[in-house]
Amino acid sequence: MKRREFLTQAGAAALGGIAAPVIVPSSVFGKHAPSERITVGMIGAGRQAVHVNLKNGFLQLPNCQVIAVNDVDSWRMDLAATVINEAYSKASKKFQGVKKYSDYRELIASKKIDAVMVSTPDHWHAPAGIAAALAGKHVAMEKALSISYSHSKALIEAVKTKGVANRLDSEFRSLRTFQRAVEIVHNKVIGELQHVVVGVPGELNGSAVGPQPEMAIPKALNYDMWLGPAFPAPYTQSRVHDPATIDTRPGWLRIDDYCNGMITNWGAHLMDIALWGMKREYELPVKVKGGGRFSQGLWNTIEVFDIEYTYQDGFVMHYKIDEPYVLFEGAAGWIKVTYPDKLQASDQKILDYQPVSGDKTYAGTLTDKADFLRAVETGGKSFEPLEVGHTVYVTTLMGLISVKLGCELTWDKTAGKFVDDAAANAMLMRPFREKWLDRNVVEWMNKFQEVKLG
Repeated sequence: MKRREFLTQAGAAALGGIAAPVIVPSSVFGKHAPSERITVGMIGAGRQAVHVNLKNGFLQLPNCQVIAVNDVDSWRMDLAATVINEAYSKASKKFQGVKKYSDYRELIASKKIDAVMVSTPDHWHAPAGIAAALAGKHVAMEKALSISYSHSKALIEAVKTKGVANRLDSEFRSLRTFQRAVEIVHNKVIGELQHVVVGVPGELNGSAVGPQPEMAIPKALNYDMWLGPAFPAPYTQSRVHDPATIDTRPGWLRIDDYCNGMITNWGAHLMDIALWGMKREYELPVKVKGGGRFSQGLWNTIEVFDIEYTYQDGFVMHYKIDEPYVLFEGAAGWIKVTYPDKLQASDQKILDYQPVSGDKTYAGTLTDKADFLRAVETGGKSFEPLEVGHTVYVTTLMGLISVKLGCELTWDKTAGKFVDDAAANAMLMRPFREKWLDRNVVEWMNKFQEVKLG
């Protein structure tokens, strides 16, 4: 069987990672021969893509090769290509150079590419991911998963329908300190779990930015394509990113047309750990209520929040602006994990615990990129599939909607919507511009704009 036929059939057999893993014989892949490596295309080439997803990610792994890169900013695309070319040229004199695509659709259409890494601004996540999945490409996706429930739901159904391997690219599950905290919870060292508190840092850019003057668009930037599914808006540097650098935080992280803010973005790391520890990765709360404050001006995402979630069985989780941590409180004590590597507990014996035979342990868990590649190779389920990312995202979005409306909301999981609240249900959807989207992607996304949202 040819390698790409195997990858396609393995993914289809798994149907989004539901089936048991396929065992890959060594005769299929050899020992990381160049012709047998998983080929990866990078969609988006900003700070996260270059520093994390390339330098500390795919470029470190022997069973893949990044062969293509795309960005709407040619300076950023050229920089990423240089990083890739330099890394591979050191390893092999036969390396021919990475292919650059100014249009992500051309990258996705390449038959040479097995998988894509989507590292765009959040408003492009779902459209790019859906396009890749519908083309049969395996999909790794930056968090937050999307900017609306309807777009997120469309993405999840696309990867399920096409049976491609998929993973949310949150590296926190690979951090040993966070694994230790979840081991302690899952092995009931603190007794039955009773309550969880999640903290997330506030906006890291400083004070809000008010209205900005329209500016000339940099020559390197295809601004209309950067806007993509978002609606037209005058260009100003604080709306997008600083030119000729990837080392500053981009303004789009603070504008709700392109990102829901820290509540869904940076906070996705901590909320994922909380839901993993709670074993509620596929469960939404039934009630949510919260308060907070929003920035004013061009940067307008939420600045401060304190939200309470209640689940069907009465379990309560709190989520708020604070330092970055997850606090698990049990009947016999508590464990608190704070980013990046601090563990605290109510008793030293809790910290001294080590798993024994029969206990659950997460030591040796693969990194996010290696785990994604394993899912591609085997057709199995990744450690953090996009469906988990959907639960994480929607949980945070529900809190955001509650704060915006200033009221408690009740979720009907059978009907798949909020109970008796048209305004809240409207906020689950997001209209989008069709420019730069292929017709099949538009049709797919439209399926989830007016249908049941369960």
